[in-house]
Amino acid sequence: MEYKFTTANFEEEVLKSDVPVLVDFFADWCGPCKMMAPVVVELAKELEGKVKIGKCNVDEEMEVAQKYRVMSIPTFIIFKGGEAVSVTVGGVSKADLENKLQEALTK
Repeated sequence: MEYKFTTANFEEEVLKSDVPVLVDFFADWCGPCKMMAPVVVELAKELEGKVKIGKCNVDEEMEVAQKYRVMSIPTFIIFKGGEAVSVTVGGVSKADLENKLQEALTK
């Protein structure tokens, strides 16, 4: 399942999560974001129950994007224990994101 992260639910869903969380910071108008969307959906399905995966629209949730200094999109931040443990900017392979999530799971 893919989550939608907002300013209102970010603390509860991401920072207080008991599993690692991948947040895809994106915008509807962003070409590379659209290219990465199917990869994010696939990972969300494949890793359901182990990690939380979802999106945060930078145009709608500017406060969250600014707090985590998201300057370019897509930006993928993995949170664990309320802390950002990995930041990836730009289009990357599914394997790259999956490896970073596996690292977060084993740390």
